[in-house]
Amino acid sequence: MSLSDAVRAGAGPQELAAAEVPAEFLAAHLRIEDEKTFEGIEGDRDVRKTLHVGTVPMPELAPDEVLIAVMASAINYNTVWSATFEPLSTFGFLQAYGRQGGWAKRHDQPFHVLGSDAAGVIVRAGSGVRRWRVGDHVLVNAACVDDQEASVQADGMLSENQLAWGFETNYGGLAHYTIARASQLIPKPAHLTWEEAASVPACAGTAYRMLVSDRGARMKQGDVVLIWGASGGLGAYAVQLVKNGGGIAVGVVGSEDKARAARALGCDLVINREEYGFGSDAGDEPAVAVAQGKRLGRLIRDGVGEDPHIVFDHVGKSTFGISVFLARRGGTVVTCGSSTGYEHRFDNRYLWMRLKRIIGSHVANLQEQVDTARLFDQGSLVPALTSLFTLEEAGAATRLVQLNQHIGKVGVLCLADRPGLGVTDPERRARIGEDRLTLMRAYAHDSVRAA
Repeated sequence: MSLSDAVRAGAGPQELAAAEVPAEFLAAHLRIEDEKTFEGIEGDRDVRKTLHVGTVPMPELAPDEVLIAVMASAINYNTVWSATFEPLSTFGFLQAYGRQGGWAKRHDQPFHVLGSDAAGVIVRAGSGVRRWRVGDHVLVNAACVDDQEASVQADGMLSENQLAWGFETNYGGLAHYTIARASQLIPKPAHLTWEEAASVPACAGTAYRMLVSDRGARMKQGDVVLIWGASGGLGAYAVQLVKNGGGIAVGVVGSEDKARAARALGCDLVINREEYGFGSDAGDEPAVAVAQGKRLGRLIRDGVGEDPHIVFDHVGKSTFGISVFLARRGGTVVTCGSSTGYEHRFDNRYLWMRLKRIIGSHVANLQEQVDTARLFDQGSLVPALTSLFTLEEAGAATRLVQLNQHIGKVGVLCLADRPGLGVTDPERRARIGEDRLTLMRAYAHDSVRAA
């Protein structure tokens, strides 16, 4: 029996350890010869032109790493950036990493395996791995840090050598196999399916750090939180965290379908920006941002009675000026990513004269990820998974995210041959409730339908 077949069959640790590791595996990847594909193109950079699905060679395992058979993964916006080579080619990241020498040299290849989410089974553990064993079910934190660096002892995300796994490193999660450091591993919530679990780390962990962690906005009970993109992957988890923490969730979305999803998640007020033009391309012009902010502020005050204590912004260029204006005096804008562009413009008078704060946030450290996973174990958070594709359809899945036509998290089945596998605690699943756990699946644009 091959290693892949043994994993699919639910084989135990001894059988997994006895099976031979394949010399190559299927992966969604870029090729260095496509690096100039979109050079000089101002219009649509269709990710399907550069994102290939095919075999790549199996890397050697470092002592502090594990080899994971990936059962499911998910699409994050960094895969769009990678496949469009914007703002930079990620092959530059791999080359820079490779120049460190040692085990890092493996990452500098003429291909780049993408993906910053994964749920799967450990099938090999390096000689320096102590707390994990072959057969363990795990999730992977997208923050790859040097655990021998001093700053990591305070907060892993402060590491000078912190890299986004599957974006700034090779061998990411959109594949049948991936490698990750032991310091990236999170126990998989036993009641979740593989595809549900794969939708958790990158977005739920990021939202937790942004809102709940003492390194983020430090949300408290009663806070009004404005969430841009409240029905997307990050936004769907942000809404749940706000409601769990006794906050008031105000969601801004881009269509009526997305508005329905945001309401189902528990938003106290949902504003469809299609109706008002908030966050349009002109939203990065300071004067326009202030004008749009005044209109949006009136809607928020009419709906919940107050200005936002916190603005949750991952959209970037088209919304950031509005976010800075909208936060109340002494309020906070917490930001990560920037799907509409990194170059933010805003009227600084509304920041400095009204004593507001801007907090930059990036993924989450391992403790924050474990704390987030615990909330799933308790049933306090539920998966944001909606659409589900096969690995062979990774290009179409990424295109859906590129065009912002998705709701929630877009999942990808890898070694799992059908949805619904991976549940090892059915009693807990029954207690939380199937309807609650699959709440977001009603908003899918599916290629693969749940069994």
